[in-house]
Amino acid sequence: MVKVSGKDLIKLVLPVSLVIGAMLIGGCVGQETETPAEVNEIEAPTQETPTPITKSITPKEAFNLIQENKDNPHFVIIDIRTPEEFAQEHIEHAINIDFRSENFRKELDKLDKDKTYLIYFQSDVPCPSCPVPSFATHTLNMMFMLNFREVYNISGGLDQWKEEGLPTI
Repeated sequence: MVKVSGKDLIKLVLPVSLVIGAMLIGGCVGQETETPAEVNEIEAPTQETPTPITKSITPKEAFNLIQENKDNPHFVIIDIRTPEEFAQEHIEHAINIDFRSENFRKELDKLDKDKTYLIYFQSDVPCPSCPVPSFATHTLNMMFMLNFREVYNISGGLDQWKEEGLPTI
């Protein structure tokens, strides 16, 4: 067995440590230390993207919403019944987009997604071909998937609206 003194150990370890240190420091020479330009060009968002609102509201809440937005060009009422049903009776200022039309989704997708929409059907009639309970609920979900910002459905539809004594034309 060979005995190594403290001095001999230092003589052996010191040069090895210096070589390792020089390699580590030398490996960083010439490397860019600033943040790359493409990272500096990315701007932080000024505000968060708002969470979409899609929900059912009572006829009275819908009536109040209509009153509050009487002169608002960014507020739209959509009757999703057939054109024949719409012609017989509808909520004032409503437009008609027929749920049963084969172009229904395309017609919705053409609308300005940043406006506020109030939709309604005749009642909460079950939708036989939909995975949700009613035509209006299906439309509400569809508008959510199409990235509309704010959509309300009149719970109970036009039937409930009229039952509560609210006006139609």
